[in-house]
Amino acid sequence: MKVLFSNPPWWSGTQNSLDGQGRMFSSHTAGVRAGSRWPFTLQVPSRPDHFVYGSYLPYPFFMGYAATYAAKMTGAEMVFRDSIALRESYEQYYAAVVAGRFDYIVIESASPSWEHDAGVINQLTQLCPNLRIILTGPIASQGAAILKTVPIHACVRGEYEKGVVRVLGGESGLIDFDMLSTAEMNAAPYPYYDAVYAHRYWDGNPKGMKPPQAQVWSSRGCPYKCIFCVWPATMTGNDPDGTQKRSVRHYSADYMQGFLSELVGKYGYSTIYFDDDTFNLGDKHVERMCAVMRKIGVPWSAMCRADTIRLDLWREMKESGCFGVKIGFESGNQHVVDSIVNKRLDLEEARNAVIEMKRVGLTVHGTFTYGLPGETREQMLDTKRYISTLGLDTLQESGCAEIEGTPLHTLTSKKSLKRYAGAKLDDNYSRERDGRIKFDRMSASLNE
Repeated sequence: MKVLFSNPPWWSGTQNSLDGQGRMFSSHTAGVRAGSRWPFTLQVPSRPDHFVYGSYLPYPFFMGYAATYAAKMTGAEMVFRDSIALRESYEQYYAAVVAGRFDYIVIESASPSWEHDAGVINQLTQLCPNLRIILTGPIASQGAAILKTVPIHACVRGEYEKGVVRVLGGESGLIDFDMLSTAEMNAAPYPYYDAVYAHRYWDGNPKGMKPPQAQVWSSRGCPYKCIFCVWPATMTGNDPDGTQKRSVRHYSADYMQGFLSELVGKYGYSTIYFDDDTFNLGDKHVERMCAVMRKIGVPWSAMCRADTIRLDLWREMKESGCFGVKIGFESGNQHVVDSIVNKRLDLEEARNAVIEMKRVGLTVHGTFTYGLPGETREQMLDTKRYISTLGLDTLQESGCAEIEGTPLHTLTSKKSLKRYAGAKLDDNYSRERDGRIKFDRMSASLNE
């Protein structure tokens, strides 16, 4: 049995622009899919079949772990092909799939790329009639409907190590959530890396990041229920309306030390970025990871919340090699944070935490989103004003994207959600699956 874990190409056009000398050049627009919580399109320096390093490119975490897990559990021949990281053309991709003579192909998708990906799947079925397609990712929350309209062999909901193994063992159709326990997670093989891909992934924030960079997880899941957040609602949990339990599973210190030692030893990374849903959930986990990173000896950064650890642990992180953190604020208006996002974050407490982070020498990257359901223009401007008080080193502003399986997506069918009392589908709300496109459209009015 031969299985391809595939992150297919996603090109969406070219744009003509002028350089600093007034010369015309063409830039390409491409998408990021697997590894991104909110898949979206962006301009990239690469062109089809010509990779250029430096644009945002996430490691496909769920796929990387599932590939090595399936190889261990089934003994099948596994091939990993991240065409986004290869920046390959559709011609090269289809030729590789045909030549590989695979029995199964695993593809991860979400609504921003789904229309495109359905076309790829239809093309694959024409080129390889005997190929059995396993669909995964947030789009699998719509799996029952998809199985009726798209030539899919199986659709796996949630993180998909176990689900893919079940399909390779003979199951088909809709495979419901079947997630690893904490013990199984810590007994699983390390995720897939090889020399072709190891130095291609890149996230330039927070400030201080240096290539080559390893993007890793030290945990899975997040207990918080932000209205738009994708992975805790669709991948590491099943919570489309914000009422179900969301769990967090941590990798052990021994697992992480072994994994990071092997990774750094093989590929010589200059920095490590922990892209957990929330890295700093609890003092004990942070203390354990700081101890691990002192042994690894590589500068590191992490995706964090402002309010989930003792203030003195920001210094401990710094002294163990952490140079910066990403902090999700989402809005600078407390009503929006409380009643629409349901983030349970005190903005004044968050501001004080940033002061402490900066005091101990960490760089801070803040993330904010605009265009939430029920959010007014004045509340969006509150976010602009709040940003100006934080002294951030870098920041990310995006439009609020609506991805299937999240409370935000559920809101459009139920019209109201108990946990999100301020979220309203009024005339100010614009449904959009691509946050970059939505923010570009909103920026002019916000800057007037």
